[in-house]
Amino acid sequence: MPLLYALRNELGLTGLHFGCGLAQCGACTVQIDGEAVRSCQFPAAQARGRKVVTLEGLGTPERPHPVQTAFIEMQAVQCGYCLPGMIMTSAALLARNPQPTEAQIREELAGVICRCGTQPRVIAAVLRAARG
Repeated sequence: MPLLYALRNELGLTGLHFGCGLAQCGACTVQIDGEAVRSCQFPAAQARGRKVVTLEGLGTPERPHPVQTAFIEMQAVQCGYCLPGMIMTSAALLARNPQPTEAQIREELAGVICRCGTQPRVIAAVLRAARG
C-alpha cells in the first residue's frame, strides 16, 4: 500500500492530495526523516520506524511553521491543490539550506506542478520564510 493511502484512508490525514499517482506532480508530498518524499509511490511498510510529517504535523494553528506563515502573508495559495507539495518541499529545503537563493528555490520546487499560476507568490513566500 502506498504511504499516501495509509495516511489519507487509514489515519484521516487529508492535507496531502492524490494527484498523478506517479510521483511526478508533488501533491502528495510528505517529509520522511526531513526529506521531501512523494507518498504516492512510497510503500507504507518502508515508513515504519521513520519520522513521517504531513502538512498537518508541520505546524499548529497556534504556532504555524514559518513557511506556512509566509504562504499566508504572501497569499501564495490559489486553488490549493499543489499546496502540500509546495509547503512540504519548501520546509525541507529551508531545514537543510536556511538561506537559499531564488534560483535554488525555483530548482527545488520545479517538480511540484502548479497550474493556477501562483509560483511568483510561492517563491516570494519561501524567500520571506528564509528571512525569518
